Amino acid sequence: MVASAELSTRLDVQDWNQVASNRGHAAELDNNQADLYWGCEWGNYRRAQDTTHDGRQIGRRAIVTCGAVIVPPWSDIYTPQQLANRLVAVPFHAGTHYLTIQMLEGFLPKELIKVCDASGAAGPRYHSLMKGEVDACSVTEPYIALAEKNGCRVICQAFYHGTDVATDAVDVETYAAINRAVSKAVEFLNADKRGAAQMFIDWHKSDSEIESLTPDDFNLSRLVFTDPSPIPEDELKRTYDWMVSWDMIDSGHNTDDLVRTNVQEQAHHLVSKHQ
Repeated sequence: MVASAELSTRLDVQDWNQVASNRGHAAELDNNQADLYWGCEWGNYRRAQDTTHDGRQIGRRAIVTCGAVIVPPWSDIYTPQQLANRLVAVPFHAGTHYLTIQMLEGFLPKELIKVCDASGAAGPRYHSLMKGEVDACSVTEPYIALAEKNGCRVICQAFYHGTDVATDAVDVETYAAINRAVSKAVEFLNADKRGAAQMFIDWHKSDSEIESLTPDDFNLSRLVFTDPSPIPEDELKRTYDWMVSWDMIDSGHNTDDLVRTNVQEQAHHLVSKHQ
């Protein structure tokens, strides 16, 4: 595991408001190095608040990610309720940070849910868990498959949306063209889920343990790809209110503070018009 603030598990950092919301590739937009990036929907609400370059969401991305909270084979934890006051490593302001809390609050009161900041990449979190640094951690594929292959237990799992974030340099026609291309990729991936699993392996094969996986190690139902779509207003409102309740975002924002609604609506209309 690479020893750096961004890749290591930091047991003492348990307040997400101590951590920058635009770590990783999202920082490129605020550094004026990119005009478009994707991330989890929750995190992108927060980044729309924190941005210095007016990055706002313009629609949901195609992959619907599966996230899981796992424990090592030797753990005495078998149910979500047993994670009370046990430390769970999550990547603050990234998808499984929010997902983990949403899953656990169905079983535990807020004050018994304990999380600490860990790498935005699932691999270092998994290796931190297997070294005994934390009681549990969140992972996505292909580390769910690797964890199960190595005897870890999935305590809870769920799916979550991501979104695209852009500056005003990404106009309606450009975003529509991107989404038409992405939809073709979605069709290709859904026609060959085993091939999609192999792509996950290939992307992460710098980790020697991942290189040992094959598509047969995957539960292919966890690989979900859909056409890009607008963010429904009612879902946005519920998600935003939940984030406010956890002090993950400031209160008082309206939809246009978080979403570039004109680009979202017009671009998706343009795509549907040409289908």
